[in-house]
Amino acid sequence: MKKQGILNSEIASVLARMGHTDTIVIADCGLPIPDDVKRIDLALTMGTPGFLETLQAVADDMQVEEVTLAEELEENEAYLSKVLVAVPGTAQNRVSHETFKELTKNAKAVIRTGETTPYANIILHAGVIF
Repeated sequence: MKKQGILNSEIASVLARMGHTDTIVIADCGLPIPDDVKRIDLALTMGTPGFLETLQAVADDMQVEEVTLAEELEENEAYLSKVLVAVPGTAQNRVSHETFKELTKNAKAVIRTGETTPYANIILHAGVIF
């Protein structure tokens, strides 16, 4: 049995296979997920699990070099600041929500949470640990 880190076998597997600049998305429950991209559906009920707790767990287990966020999330400054606490010191890209949805097509996986906060989505770009 795994002792620490991500216990979800699908998430752990994707993270283990990622290389430098590969991406993974953590999404609210409403983000459309392209058919060709692996869907890891964690959503149980509205709000559960939350985006922030999922982001923190993944960020703790992944070397994140850069993040991409929808510009529209800037309208919710309090929430945005909580998001950025989980990924300190990373470069940030801001794109329109429409562009964000296009970028998800290149992700290794999309982790769907039960989050209902508008635009609570992030693309994590893998860094290297050496």
